[in-house]
Amino acid sequence: MKKLIIAMTLVTLLSTSCNKKESQKAEYSGEDISKDITIIREKTTKNASIQIYTNGQWTLYAGPSVDNIDFSQPIAKGINSGTFPLNVTDSARSYFAVVTEKGTAIVADRHLPMTGGYNFRDMGGYQNTDGKYVKWGKVFRSDDLHNLTDADLEYLAAIPLVSIVDFRSEEEMQMGPDKNPTSLKKNYAYSISPGNLMNAVKKDVSKITSEQADQLMMDMNVLLVSDTTCINRYKDFFALLQNEDDAPLMFHCSAGKDRTGMAAALFLSALGVDEKTIIKDYLLSNTYLANKYAKLKAENPAMKSFFEVKAEFLQAGLDRIKKDHGSVENYLKNVLNVDIQKMRDLYLY
Repeated sequence: MKKLIIAMTLVTLLSTSCNKKESQKAEYSGEDISKDITIIREKTTKNASIQIYTNGQWTLYAGPSVDNIDFSQPIAKGINSGTFPLNVTDSARSYFAVVTEKGTAIVADRHLPMTGGYNFRDMGGYQNTDGKYVKWGKVFRSDDLHNLTDADLEYLAAIPLVSIVDFRSEEEMQMGPDKNPTSLKKNYAYSISPGNLMNAVKKDVSKITSEQADQLMMDMNVLLVSDTTCINRYKDFFALLQNEDDAPLMFHCSAGKDRTGMAAALFLSALGVDEKTIIKDYLLSNTYLANKYAKLKAENPAMKSFFEVKAEFLQAGLDRIKKDHGSVENYLKNVLNVDIQKMRDLYLY
């Protein structure tokens, strides 16, 4: 009888433990450890690894979505800081829950492993000024999509990506039509052609100085937030974002740094992310586009600014918004018709 009671007690304990694991949810708790953890994907091999800075034990769990992370079996464990390889698929996106002695966090690889693209990024994981975090796997930014491979498209379909916003001009779209994943509901052609700045540059490239190039890029960012056509396209963009059936959504232009960069800044601003973090995200384009434009920059050093981003470029646009409307939030609400609370309900943990 005593053996039976012990056996039943063990079964009960095991069952309780399993149920606890199954019901456990990925979350941010304790100290903010998110800035100390990076999931890295090699562009060529697509091998994944975790780079972590912590003291003490840590455990990593994974799943195909944030809501379906498997807490019954960790995919990696470790002690203290380091970079550790991960055994996860490269054909579909993975999301991770990290548990440390100081806190827990949700993480994913920010830079998507696209063979046929460069500047593909998940907008998730950033903390806002209220201590909440932007959801992973909902909104993505990228450069052009016409060189995507079949494997790239299968990866995007597995997310599953349902909307694409294309900010390129009609001419750009005709020269390099988007390749769409099978999951897509619609590709929205929201062309932004800010004035004739670039046409003016093309007339006599040899006379452009680096200072003039910088000024042109700042002028372009001002146009992006003040030109009527640009404003209308960003209004359309936010109308899509405010319909949860249109996400997961990806928005892009040719390089994914200027028209896309401003859209990303406005999106993060709507979620209450601070300006310093927004500019840091903006500057990541320099890292991911380095190889794409290396030859052009070497051949035209005075025109480097056309292929890169600088904080002052985006700042010029944000400063114009503040000058004309008092704050970026006022601009979002009164000009772009953004329901701030709805956006935060949809896209924040």
